Amino acid sequence: MQFAYQVRDTSGRIRAGEIGAETMAEAARQLRNDGLYLLSLDAEENDRGGFEFDLFKKRITRGDIIYLTNQLAVMVDAGVPLANALEGLAKQAENPSLKSAISKIQSSVQAGDDLSTALARFPKLFDATYVNLVKASESSGTLAEMLERIADRARADLETMQKVRGALAYPAIMLLMCASASIFLLTYVFPKLTPMFEMRSIALPAPTQFMIALSTSLRMYWYWWVAAIGSIASFVWYARSKPWGRSAIDCSLLYIPVVGPLMRKVAISRSLHTLATTLNAGVPTLESIELCANVAKNVHYMNAWLAVVDEVAAGRQIHEALEGSPLFPSTLLQMIASGEATGKLGHVLNKIGKHFDHDVSNSVKSATTLIEPIMVLVMGAVIGVIALAMLLPIFSLSGSPG
Repeated sequence: MQFAYQVRDTSGRIRAGEIGAETMAEAARQLRNDGLYLLSLDAEENDRGGFEFDLFKKRITRGDIIYLTNQLAVMVDAGVPLANALEGLAKQAENPSLKSAISKIQSSVQAGDDLSTALARFPKLFDATYVNLVKASESSGTLAEMLERIADRARADLETMQKVRGALAYPAIMLLMCASASIFLLTYVFPKLTPMFEMRSIALPAPTQFMIALSTSLRMYWYWWVAAIGSIASFVWYARSKPWGRSAIDCSLLYIPVVGPLMRKVAISRSLHTLATTLNAGVPTLESIELCANVAKNVHYMNAWLAVVDEVAAGRQIHEALEGSPLFPSTLLQMIASGEATGKLGHVLNKIGKHFDHDVSNSVKSATTLIEPIMVLVMGAVIGVIALAMLLPIFSLSGSPG
């Protein structure tokens, strides 16, 4: 959501612009955190009555942000002034939403804001880690190098998530095919055979009776099935938006066979790379740990890292704070301890992160190889049971005299 603001800066100059935030309170908080005195803040017209516009507005993808970051790194490294670089990127952007966002960032930079301050006005596009890394690089004069590192890391994260989604897509497709085939057999094929069984007045086997009841239920009371599935989906969506529900779902993801170990490695890899990058960029340790907690994308790993913040603030080292947690392997803690002892924690964390990246790739391949026969087996078993329930009475009829 976009808000138009008017503020007075520390020099007394009045400035106007736009800021992106979830709510008006969040927008006001961002402006105050930047040391600005708020004079006015209003939702823009497109945000007050633009539901239809937003509905069809082209979404800005992670790929768009990676491309923007990479191109900006190249142009800054080539010596192009930041405002000019942003103006050029805005003209090149094909996505209207991205063009608008870059133009607003360029306006803020031209008005005297740092790039990190301008980016912070778009929290949905540039998360806290991105903004803090840019802010640290601005202080050290290494903006081009940092932008390139951010783009490389974001590209690697995107490739990892695509691999994970690809591994999970196969069983989802197989389950959908299995459900579709089962529904077809139960609602179309079975009803054709049921009258024949009734005319012969034979004693039907228990599996056949169960399948007939299920077939009747699907045909006569399909709306109840639709309502039940809709209710379950709505409950899961509602639960995911609540702390207790997200905790339960994330916990189950960590302990599902085959998928669980993969999700653990992804969470650890993302966290370690972020911690390494922020520490190497000069971001304070406590703030770096908080940022790595935010990228874990799993509430249990997030809470584990946030607990480390309190422990480190009390004087303990990171490996000591992580001891006893079932979420982190002991070998990882030993390597972190080695990095802390030698004063090369950022370098060591980068190496550990790369090791987990390789583990994720290998786990995806192993999961895909293992899931394929399991899903074929499950699909065959379900279809086989339905087919057997149809054939058992036919065998009885063919074996009966007359």
